[in-house]
Amino acid sequence: MVRAKSVVKGARRPEVRLPALEAYEGGGLEPDGDYDGLEFRERDLAGQDGGGARFMDCALTGCALDETRLHRARLLDSVLTGIRGVGTDLAEATLRDVELVDARLGGVQLHGAVLERVLIRGGKIDYLNLREARLKDVVFEDCVLVEPDFGGARLERVEFVGCTLKGADLSGATLKDVDLRGAASVEIARGVERLSGAVISAAQLMDLAPVLAGEMGIRVEG
Repeated sequence: MVRAKSVVKGARRPEVRLPALEAYEGGGLEPDGDYDGLEFRERDLAGQDGGGARFMDCALTGCALDETRLHRARLLDSVLTGIRGVGTDLAEATLRDVELVDARLGGVQLHGAVLERVLIRGGKIDYLNLREARLKDVVFEDCVLVEPDFGGARLERVEFVGCTLKGADLSGATLKDVDLRGAASVEIARGVERLSGAVISAAQLMDLAPVLAGEMGIRVEG
């Protein structure tokens, strides 16, 4: 459904202003740990358990997060730059006022998570699991998302700017004020009927026409 531009509410971007940070000198992450005003630089956090931990006014730069458990963690007013990893577990986590820049992630679990005022800029994320997540005021900018799963998620004031969306799953998702017009490309694998509540460009409508026709049972010949 193409909606009038005037009724689409734009996303509020995070305004993260980090204080002077102290270098993190500890060992591994701890479940339910409390990390405040710290910089994690080039740390190998692979396989560690920070489930339920709180990160406030933190910077994670160039860290490895392969199979890192951050289930139900809270990331607040923080910046993550150049992080990389496969199978990072952020299920049911809370990300509020967070910038994620130039990430290289695969199979990251964010199902049931809450994202509010989050900017995801640059980088590539493969098989992003956002099933049943709640996204409000989230911007995906100049990044590549390969087969992201938004199944059953709620997206409100979400923008896709200059990013590539490949094979997205919108099955059961609820969209409100979602702006796809600025995306470099949009490919919906499932759930194209859930685009009600989104705004797309005329060119994107033409690209999505075969999928929409198939969903509606329209046979196109000639």
